[in-house]
Amino acid sequence: MTRVWIAVVIIGAATVALKAAGPVLLGGRELPARVRALVGLLAPALLAALVVTQTLASDRHVVVDARLAGVAAAAATLRLRAPILVAVAVAAAVTAAIRAL
Repeated sequence: MTRVWIAVVIIGAATVALKAAGPVLLGGRELPARVRALVGLLAPALLAALVVTQTLASDRHVVVDARLAGVAAAAATLRLRAPILVAVAVAAAVTAAIRAL
């Protein structure tokens, strides 16, 4: 087995162990209300961080380019209550138009 496959197996086992740890450690108990509220906020915060990273990062530098204009156009479209597919199409069109300049 190569080192890569050994690493894959170890990481897979660690992932399974971490996923199993929650139910095993809690044992059917309810989470406190504050923890449940915090868990509900984790997904939007993580998604926002990923969007910002993918929009503004290039290697190890902050870059303002056509991607930012596309995200801004999508945000404006969604603010006007347009469907998500319309927002994606507008973002793609704005990004392509700015890159074509």
